[in-house]
Amino acid sequence: MTAWAAHVTVATVVEKDGKFLFVEEHTEGVTHTVFNQPAGHVEANETIVQAAIRETMEETGHAVEIDGLLGIYTYTPPMFPDRTYYRFCFLAHVLEYFPEAPLDTGIVGPKWMTLDELQESARARSPLVIKAVKDALSGQKFPLSLVYEHQNSPFNSNLDA
Repeated sequence: MTAWAAHVTVATVVEKDGKFLFVEEHTEGVTHTVFNQPAGHVEANETIVQAAIRETMEETGHAVEIDGLLGIYTYTPPMFPDRTYYRFCFLAHVLEYFPEAPLDTGIVGPKWMTLDELQESARARSPLVIKAVKDALSGQKFPLSLVYEHQNSPFNSNLDA
């Protein structure tokens, strides 16, 4: 049996003109492509906000600004009971689109869809994808001040009391 592992991930929910920015991607254990929010793992020496901005660019070619925290979600995929994903999901808006930007391996490309179109596709990567859009549509939003990220770096030697 494999040891249980926690995975810290981020995602962005980006809405424009009634449609949401999704990523069509290939994923482990699935034979067809799926739709997800721009999302991925937090890397070393990176805040969760920095990770959300980076992942959105790497997966869609869209530069975004984070507007607020949508929520914190957890998910243990049925096919991988040894993994639990802790997903920090942010609301964001597009600053600029770079259509020629190289996209991460496994990414087919960005796609704008309504919630109905996503649900009709039956290809949401996980239940979190639909839940996040529904939460955004309901007006759920928490201030970014809810998240405190202390960074240990040579440029920040002051410790908070």
